[in-house]
Amino acid sequence: MDAVPARARAYVAGAVLAALLCLSPLPGPDTPWRLVFPLAVLYAGCERVARSRFVGTCYPVLLAGVFLLPPPAAAFVALPGALLSPVEQRPAALRRAWRAAQLALAAWAAAQAHWTLGGRDAVAAPDFPYVLLPAGAAVLAFCAVLAVLDGGILALADRVPARRAWRGLFRRSLAPVAVHGLAGLMMAVLWLSPYGPVAALLVLLPMCVASWAFAQYHRERAAHQATIRALVQAVDIKDGYTRGHSERVGRASMMIARELGLDDERVETLRFAGILHDVGKLGVPTRLLRKDGPLTPEERRVIELHPEYGHEMVRGIRFLGEARAAVLHHHERLDGSGYPYGLAGAQIPESARVVAVADAFDAMTSTRSYSRARPVSAAVEELRRCAGAQFDPRMVGALVRAVARHGWHPVVTADGTPAGPPRPAAGGDEAARDGAVKGAP
Repeated sequence: MDAVPARARAYVAGAVLAALLCLSPLPGPDTPWRLVFPLAVLYAGCERVARSRFVGTCYPVLLAGVFLLPPPAAAFVALPGALLSPVEQRPAALRRAWRAAQLALAAWAAAQAHWTLGGRDAVAAPDFPYVLLPAGAAVLAFCAVLAVLDGGILALADRVPARRAWRGLFRRSLAPVAVHGLAGLMMAVLWLSPYGPVAALLVLLPMCVASWAFAQYHRERAAHQATIRALVQAVDIKDGYTRGHSERVGRASMMIARELGLDDERVETLRFAGILHDVGKLGVPTRLLRKDGPLTPEERRVIELHPEYGHEMVRGIRFLGEARAAVLHHHERLDGSGYPYGLAGAQIPESARVVAVADAFDAMTSTRSYSRARPVSAAVEELRRCAGAQFDPRMVGALVRAVARHGWHPVVTADGTPAGPPRPAAGGDEAARDGAVKGAP
């Protein structure tokens, strides 16, 4: 959002105006300020701690306000936490205003649904299991408003295509918000019970422990990702002609994985596999990586060691999982003519078969010192021609469908030379350098 488009600023302004309209009944004679102020202060404190520890947001307190307060007051509870929480990216004021408006609108809609279904009385005199019905409706309304608003800002500020901006937002948020909603409901019931607010605060203890564990996981994962970025940057510096290649192979691998219907965790793993597939080039002499002319058989054998070098570098990174096998085997070929071990068919790990197709596709569609970029259509035809012998036809088909649906607009590399006419399939030297398609005449 550093350079926020005018239409996105207008969208944020509209959300802020809508939030102010939701808050307009305040202050009123019937507003229960003895509940509003403590919940607002508690939410602000929890939100600040959560944001500073990178553990998301503290919805249980906000949703407790939804279950205890009328809609305008529930919307007010969100404001101090949203306006005072840390913001790392700029413009900070616009981001805080957007966050405050978004949460206020979601809380107002959730409280409206809760009160319409009689949730206030069900919480005040706990009526189980009926109390779960208005609470569930509130959670659904809360998620729906967040999803609608988030999709809009993605489409306008980040220029995500409209057909993709809202995809999956509601579904991904529903489970965690439902868990927070149960905690918020317990807080609300205890708050109004004879045990009072102190007992309600005890509900936050298990949430705090879970948040701490998640923060530890987040920090460990962030450290691994920083290591991955450093390795990739080192490869890009050493092999300047393939700068950006690793990131693009990661993107293409992710497209294939999604087209295959793999779960989100495997999609992320295969993205890492694509990003790291050439990390072993750090062990190859720079003069060979930057050589413009043909490689000698001895030089080719040295370059063909890079998958094994890469596997040695990443095998200690546990969370990479099957990505490590892709680093080692991404130059194997279905007919057994690849390297380093000459595996064939199903012997080649699935992750390696995905990365092999992504690697070859980007190699053909990128400009190098020794190879002009081919049009996407020509690269697709070449992949199809080599499917079954060099590449897994299933992976080729997945990439072709993904490119047809989403397009492929890579940053053309190296020296920035514009793409030339289609070339014949890349031969031995290019294959040894970057995994391009074998079989040139």
